[in-house]
Amino acid sequence: MLFAPAGLFLSFLILFIDHSKLSISENFPYFAWQFHVIIVTGIVATIGGFLDWRFHRKTLNMKISRKERIVEAIALGLGGLPMFFLMWFAMVSTKPFEFLIPIILVLIFTVSAICYDEFIFHKKRCGNLENLYHKMLIFGNGIAWLAWFHFIYVR
Repeated sequence: MLFAPAGLFLSFLILFIDHSKLSISENFPYFAWQFHVIIVTGIVATIGGFLDWRFHRKTLNMKISRKERIVEAIALGLGGLPMFFLMWFAMVSTKPFEFLIPIILVLIFTVSAICYDEFIFHKKRCGNLENLYHKMLIFGNGIAWLAWFHFIYVR
C-alpha cells in the first residue's frame, strides 16, 4: 500500500494526459507547479514510509501491537484511499466544489486517525530516527495534499 498513491497518481496522469483540466504540456515545465510539488514531496513521503517500514522489519522485528496495525489500516484504507479518489474526481470534474464537503470530512477523519496513531502508539516508543521517518511521511503527504488541493480549488 506504500507505493499505491504514487502508482495511482502516475497511472491516472497517463490515462488522463489529454484532459483539459490537467493542463499537461509538451513543453517544459510540462505540468503546473503544484504537480512538481506533489512529485517532490510525494517522493519524500514514500521514502520516509519505506524507511519506517524497513526500520520496523529489521530493527523492531515487526513488534507492532494489533491495535496499532488496525489504526494504521483504518487511516490508510478509510482515509487515504477515499481521499485520493475524491481528490482525483474533483480534479477532473467540471464541478469540483461538489466534492469539497466529502473531501473535508475525509480529511478530518484521516488527520484524526493519524494523530491518534502518532500520539498513542509512537510518542513514547519511537526514537529520533523513527520520528524523522514519520515526519517525512506525514509532512510529505500533507504538503503534497495541499498542493493538490491548491491545484483543484485555487488555481
